[in-house]
Amino acid sequence: METIDSTRLHLTEEFAEDNLGVKQNEDGSLTVTMVAARYGFFPPEIEVPTDTPVKFRMASADVLHGVHAPYTNAATMIVPGYVSEFTTSFPTAGKYSFLCNEYCGLGHDSMWSRLTVVDKSAGGAK
Repeated sequence: METIDSTRLHLTEEFAEDNLGVKQNEDGSLTVTMVAARYGFFPPEIEVPTDTPVKFRMASADVLHGVHAPYTNAATMIVPGYVSEFTTSFPTAGKYSFLCNEYCGLGHDSMWSRLTVVDKSAGGAK
C-alpha cells in the first residue's frame, strides 16, 4: 500500500501537473498518472492504443472518488492519502468515459474524463 500526502499532491514529482498523463515504459507498456479532484479527473483526456498493458496510477487531491470506464474492466476507488493503481489493456478501439462512481459532492454528476483507445495496428496513440 503506497501512501501520499493529498494536501501536497501538486508538489510531488509524480503527481505534479506537468507530469500527469501517458508515459511509455521501456518494455512498451504505458503508465497513466492522473489526479481526481472535485469535480474532474486530470488530465481530462487521455489516449492509449489497443492491446497494450496500461498501468493507471491515481491519487485524490481532496475526498473519496472512484473511477469506472463502462464496458471495460477499468475501475478502482481513489482514497485520499493513498495511491490507487491497476493495470489493464483495452482490446477494442473507441471513446470511453471515465466516470466518478463514488459520491464526492454537489458536482459529482459532472465528474468525468475521456479515454480514447486507438487501433494499435493503425499506428495510433501518442
